[in-house]
Amino acid sequence: MTQPTLNYVNCPDATGGHRMAYWQWGRPDSAHVVVCVHGLSRQGRDFDVLARTLCEQAQDGIRVVCPDVVGRGESDWLKDPMGYQLRTYASDMLAMLSQLQSQATVGSLDWVGTSMGGLIGLAVCGTPGLSVAGPPQGAKAPSGGSAAREPASAGIPLLPAPVRRLVLNDVGPAIQWEAIVRIGTYLGKAGHFGSVQEAADAMWAISQSFGPHTREQWLALSRPMLRRVSSAADALWRLHYDPAIAIPFKQETEESARQGEDVLWHLYDNIKAETLVIRGKQSDLLSPQTAQAMTARGPRARLVEFEGVGHAPTLTAADQVAAVAGFLLG
Repeated sequence: MTQPTLNYVNCPDATGGHRMAYWQWGRPDSAHVVVCVHGLSRQGRDFDVLARTLCEQAQDGIRVVCPDVVGRGESDWLKDPMGYQLRTYASDMLAMLSQLQSQATVGSLDWVGTSMGGLIGLAVCGTPGLSVAGPPQGAKAPSGGSAAREPASAGIPLLPAPVRRLVLNDVGPAIQWEAIVRIGTYLGKAGHFGSVQEAADAMWAISQSFGPHTREQWLALSRPMLRRVSSAADALWRLHYDPAIAIPFKQETEESARQGEDVLWHLYDNIKAETLVIRGKQSDLLSPQTAQAMTARGPRARLVEFEGVGHAPTLTAADQVAAVAGFLLG
């Protein structure tokens, strides 16, 4: 499949629920599912190049699922902006996986997370009690995955299968405060633009840490980031996300960030999945010290670094795609 299909899942929240969109590539009945989750102000089409490559290389077929985290892309905006936090995002992913399991049994589950998507992966992979064991060897899986959809607690679905392989793209349990401050200077300023090229140029001005991209590559990454503004003749485009995602982000303090590290390290140490950490060599968010620590504790991740790239690798360059595809399909 050269283009993805757009799908939706209904997710509960305290204000009556919301819909999360996700883009699905490959064979919709494949038991091998790879979930790719984007960064803080991005959306699921960031993974087009990686998804196409995985579909081309997977000999037995694959389902690649790329959600637009709520508040971004084609997903709903939350009525309560304080819901734009990790616990909401992780719950939504479990709801999506439950729906995928109901459509076709998930036998093998992998996760690719860039920045925020990696933190969501820590929550999903590192929270005890979310995974269920598959059926005994030789036994038939329950029809429709009903066992995997039983709630773990308070109506939260279980994972349909333990995460087998985890890719953390330029993120870890400890995040450099300077990077949080930098991101806060532009997050929530959705802006208006007269053309796609004008918007792409504005995004490039704050995204040069992503590393070298051709004009065509950057335009391909930029187009899904935009939405038409029909009511303003002189401002035809705006960024795709709810500016309110910045509200809880900007309430973070250096002290609260340090306190959160203990929780994230605890989640990381619980991870049983084979883990790959990708780091931009010039990243200001994932320090060399944190990346090295991730190779020595918890799942003892393999570390791959890319020269000339900061936060975060876009997984569009050939060497970056090859590293992820080789890890997932090797």
